[in-house]
Amino acid sequence: MKKIVIAIDGHSSCGKSTTAKLVAKELGYAYIDTGAMYRAVTLYFLNHFIDVNDDHGIKLALENIEVTFKHNPKTGRNETFLNGLNVEDEIRKMYVTEKVSEVSVIPAVRHAMVKEQQRMGRKRGVVMDGRDIGTTVFPDAEIKVFMTADTYTRAKRRQQELLAKKEMVDLDDIIENLKKRDHIDSTRAESPLRQAPDAELLDTSFMTIDEQVDFVLDRVATKVLSREFSEQE
Repeated sequence: MKKIVIAIDGHSSCGKSTTAKLVAKELGYAYIDTGAMYRAVTLYFLNHFIDVNDDHGIKLALENIEVTFKHNPKTGRNETFLNGLNVEDEIRKMYVTEKVSEVSVIPAVRHAMVKEQQRMGRKRGVVMDGRDIGTTVFPDAEIKVFMTADTYTRAKRRQQELLAKKEMVDLDDIIENLKKRDHIDSTRAESPLRQAPDAELLDTSFMTIDEQVDFVLDRVATKVLSREFSEQE
C-alpha cells in the first residue's frame, strides 16, 4: 500500500494532536506535531529575550534552533527536543501558550518551520497536524481534515490538560487566550488558519477521541481503496 500524507488542521484544543497521534499509531505512520515546533521556537525566544520585532535577532536565533522529536518507550509519547533538551512539558505551559501565536505569525519563523516540515514528510507516510498543513505545507496531501469545536468546549478541554499537569488557570482566561489565538492565526498574512477547499470539516464539540480517530481512518480506507481500484482498471 502506497504511503500517503494526512493533514489535520484546525483550531487549538479541538483534539487535533491526540487524534493525529492515534491515527499515526494505527497506520504505523510517523507523527509530526507542528504546533510543538512553533512552541519550541517560542520557548527559545522567551529564554533568550528575542524581540518579535527584531528581524536580525530572529534570523540569528533561527540559525541556532534545532527542533527534533524522539519516541519515549516508557510513556509511548513522541517528545519534543529543543537543541537536544527535552522540552515536551515546558512548551505546554500557559506562559508559552500565551506567546506562541505572536511568534508563529513571523514570516521568517513560518518559512523556516514549513521548510523543515516538508523535509520531514517528503517520503510520505506521515500524519501532520497544525494550522496550515493542508493549505501550505502539504497542499497535495491525500487526506485533509479541518477540525473545530465551540470555544467553551475547547477551553474546558484545555483547562483539564493544564490541571493534569498541576497548572491552575481560570477558565475565563483560557477562553480569552483561545479567542486571541484564533484571531491572530486566522488574520495573519503568512499562511493563515483556514479550511482548505478540499478538506473535510469535523466539528468535535460532542465527539469522543475514538470517534474522531474513526472519522479519519474511514477517510483513509476509502481513499486507499478507491485509488487501488482505479489503478487496477
